[in-house]
Amino acid sequence: MCTAATYKTKDFYFGRTLDYEFSYGDEVTITPRNYPFHFKEKGSMNSHYAIIGMAFVTENYPLYYDAINEKGLGMAGLNFVGNAFYRESAEGKDNIAQYELIPWILCQCSTVREARQLIEKINLLNTPFNEKLPLAQLHWIIADRDESIVVESVKEGIKVYDNPVGVMTNNPTFDQQLFALNNYMNLSPKSPENRFASGLELQRYSRGMGAMGLPGDLSSQSRFVRVAFVKMNSISGDSEKESVSQFFHILGSVDQQRGCCELDEGKYEITIYSSCCNATKGIYYYTSYDNHQITAVDMHRENLDGEQLVRYPLIKEEQIKLQNE
Repeated sequence: MCTAATYKTKDFYFGRTLDYEFSYGDEVTITPRNYPFHFKEKGSMNSHYAIIGMAFVTENYPLYYDAINEKGLGMAGLNFVGNAFYRESAEGKDNIAQYELIPWILCQCSTVREARQLIEKINLLNTPFNEKLPLAQLHWIIADRDESIVVESVKEGIKVYDNPVGVMTNNPTFDQQLFALNNYMNLSPKSPENRFASGLELQRYSRGMGAMGLPGDLSSQSRFVRVAFVKMNSISGDSEKESVSQFFHILGSVDQQRGCCELDEGKYEITIYSSCCNATKGIYYYTSYDNHQITAVDMHRENLDGEQLVRYPLIKEEQIKLQNE
């Protein structure tokens, strides 16, 4: 499955892991301001904010997994299987196909506050992109440097949750995930004190016993607790290199290794890529499963007034620096 997180030092950072058993052919994709988006029921949008993110591009359409726009707003869609519910077209609503939601928001919103206003009018359609791509069951995290929300389209309607921890995983619904943090309020990065029972002498037997009780499995709820704890307790300098490095360490706390999450027919879920967007500067950083070197694409080095997608395939082979050449 997947994990998304936010982080703020001098700049604002937004990113995610994409955990799955195969890749569709993901590319860092820049959509310039004048690339036309054609929406199923809302017509064409020929001018909009520029966007950079990870996408599967098909029929010259960027199906974004996660992205930021030039104004510093970030958005990512994560699997929400069994809970996501989409509808038929409805009068009086902005009828948006599920796969259109990220461009619909990022093309025209500069803040979470503006995104909230659009979401109030949205009806998410149960329309797949085409017959070869099934309808993805997703929920979304939207964040800027000041706030974060989670958007879920369920049978009861569209729910919008404030996200005070700035992280998201998959199931259950976000309100239940957030409530589960109450079970871990005693967690601390400091070494534990003996509160087990009076009269029983228990001792710390090594260094590194902070965060005792933090869950370590790969389930959605455990990853949510773990990445929330790591993110909320993370300390780094505010330089770009320090901030980006720390963000990847935060995501590394929920990294999925091949062999640890077995699916049907001998397939394994892995962290296909991890991303870190400097939403303030418009730089998209990523690593892939077999390439731990951080690669960057800066949207402002491209012509953002163009009309064509700019695409960079992932560098997937490990890049190793031989220090004593």
